[in-house]
Amino acid sequence: MIISMITQIKLIIFGLLSGIVTGVLFDIYRLIRGFEKPNKVLTVIQDLLFWTLTSIVVFIFLMYTNEGYINFYVYVCLIIGAYLYLKLLSGVFIKLQYKLLKFNGKAVRVVWNVILYPVDLLFYKLRIKKNNKL
Repeated sequence: MIISMITQIKLIIFGLLSGIVTGVLFDIYRLIRGFEKPNKVLTVIQDLLFWTLTSIVVFIFLMYTNEGYINFYVYVCLIIGAYLYLKLLSGVFIKLQYKLLKFNGKAVRVVWNVILYPVDLLFYKLRIKKNNKL
């Protein structure tokens, strides 16, 4: 089967993009999992779930972009794309994820405090009334 040059270029580009998607998913997984030493059994289960999910996402991505055509050089491009992402963009992406996580944590704390302030004020007033009766 002869493949046109345009189709081959699309295969290479989408192979590289699927490698980049794999790298992004791996960084998100590293952030969720953390860098501490978790339980070994839990790590094996998490790794299996991650790679199963990642392979499904990459398969669906390649199905829609390459019309299901997977060749040896698609796998090579996938590996090259993941390697380039991990070497060039991973550090920036992880820093961005940490900043977003810190910002979200602060925002959640502020919203939580705003929601709980009236409740705390109510309990404070009830405690004062209770102490005045004693």
